[in-house]
Amino acid sequence: MQDNLAIGILCVLGGGIGAQWIAWRFRLPAIVLLFALGLLYGPGTRLLHPSAAIGRYFHPMVSLAVAFIVFEGGLALDFRQWRAAGEGVLRLTVVALPINWVLGALAAHFVGHLHWGASWLFGAIIVVTGPTVVLPLLRHAKLRPRVAAFLRWEAILNDPVGAILATLVLEFLVIQGNRHSGMFMVEIVPHLLFSTMMALGCGVFPAVLVRFLTVRDLIPEILRIPIILTLAMSVFAICNFIMEGAGLMAATVFGIALTNMRVTGMSELRRIKESLGVLVVSCLFVLLTADLHRDVLERLSLPILAMTLTVLFVVRPVGILLSTMRSNLSWQERLFVGWIAPRGIVAAAVAGVAGLQLQEAGYPSADLVTPAVFAVIATTMILHGFSLRPLARTLRLTLSDEPTLAIVGANSWSTDLAGVLHRLGVPVLLIDTYAGALSPAMRAGIPTLRAELLSEEGIEMLEERPADYLIAATPDAIYNGLVCARLAPDFGRQRVFQVSPGVARLDQYRGLSRDSRGKVLGEPTWNFTLFDTLYERGWRFRATPATAPAPGISPSSASSPSSSSAATRAATPGDGNRLTIMTVRKGTAILIRSVEDEIPAAPTPGDMIIAMESPAPAESS
Repeated sequence: MQDNLAIGILCVLGGGIGAQWIAWRFRLPAIVLLFALGLLYGPGTRLLHPSAAIGRYFHPMVSLAVAFIVFEGGLALDFRQWRAAGEGVLRLTVVALPINWVLGALAAHFVGHLHWGASWLFGAIIVVTGPTVVLPLLRHAKLRPRVAAFLRWEAILNDPVGAILATLVLEFLVIQGNRHSGMFMVEIVPHLLFSTMMALGCGVFPAVLVRFLTVRDLIPEILRIPIILTLAMSVFAICNFIMEGAGLMAATVFGIALTNMRVTGMSELRRIKESLGVLVVSCLFVLLTADLHRDVLERLSLPILAMTLTVLFVVRPVGILLSTMRSNLSWQERLFVGWIAPRGIVAAAVAGVAGLQLQEAGYPSADLVTPAVFAVIATTMILHGFSLRPLARTLRLTLSDEPTLAIVGANSWSTDLAGVLHRLGVPVLLIDTYAGALSPAMRAGIPTLRAELLSEEGIEMLEERPADYLIAATPDAIYNGLVCARLAPDFGRQRVFQVSPGVARLDQYRGLSRDSRGKVLGEPTWNFTLFDTLYERGWRFRATPATAPAPGISPSSASSPSSSSAATRAATPGDGNRLTIMTVRKGTAILIRSVEDEIPAAPTPGDMIIAMESPAPAESS
């Protein structure tokens, strides 16, 4: 028993996280790899059968995990983004859902040959475009902010609404089967209204409570995140006890309320929940797919496959077309959103439970609901997962795929560096809080951003123009460290750099903590004063093709950079008057030099070396 449990944990955790890493490394949709892994573990080799191993606690565990995922999604829904996305979000979450339900039911009946009862249930289930699938795809797609907001809001809001809709349809069909259809208006509608109001209240009240306790310093920092996560699971359990599906709505509302009430200290929660979210999604997809029986897959038929294609190529596009008529969405956005609608964990969980209950109620073709839904899930994950980036690029709904460098601090030498990269065709963004400092770059056509990156507005503005690497190049070493520490979780700690704060401050024990600053740009002696002094003496950045490893500056080649002579000594080691800053590997990476690199990257033919070089003799004379 213990050996089987150990094997199961190894397969789910190790395999799931391994699939996530492979997807990140090779830019593949992680959901597709997780789905394939689950099929291999379950129906393929029968190595795992989670519901049999865990027993009756399996589905409650899945439900709690889904509640965490929708709570995490709720934390990402800022009403300011809703206002920015505008009318499109409202149409996708309010108008499109009932249209897709009706069209999905018609496709199930006339194309898939399902009985009307099973068709209405199938249509209700497939309106869900879960955040478990959409959000991981958005992380790697680099979509423009507005279209990304469309898909994010639709996925997170439709998840609980779709689950509730499927529950209502199931209850109505069971009651109708018992010939008590008059009970729908007497019992179900009031029950629905009460459950909805309770879910809203249960979501908002704990958020108000957390904010009340926080501003009065009644929650110790060590208990803040455990309390919030416990409240999220509690409101889910309470509301789900009253009505199936209402718990998902309550958990979503709780996350939305926390974000929009501006509760302090939420950044730590967002970091933790993002990491936990990756772990939970990985495990859930593997477990749910591995739990499929072969007989479910054997019930797939040509009518079900034809119905699946109808859902993809007719139901969703027509539903989006009708719901967005006379809206402010461009035709590219309408076409893209009409195609991208991958289904996920909530659809799978609801189909497994609701299909079985409908079958027990005696409805014909109810046994086809689960395989039909899983056919839609598998097809949408594969087709939408692999086509999202290419289609978005074709419709010009993505930002640049080239690695982008953000430079914080507009001054003479950083503007010169940005100009060289810009002329080379490397996407670059120069950031400063002072408009006057950005003026030379703007006149040269270099992309600029006037923002304070330590503010919420600055972070949101940077999200709209995402970068892959960052160099903090202001005269204030402490500010540079704060910016790098703030953005390191987003960029990656190996991708944020700052000009050296000084040799003394780099001491591993007494100096600035590595977690409180970025990697050192170049050598410890290359501080802001050095770059500024060299620029005044005529040094400029230049790009040269790489034919061999570029000469660099040894750490011992400089003493104090506080004077012009010291700066000159630091920059002239005898093998060339240049400070090699970075290597640009077109379309792949920007290799920024740092003394803290354990394995320095060597340039290869085809790379471009960016270095600050001394003026030619004719220029210096």
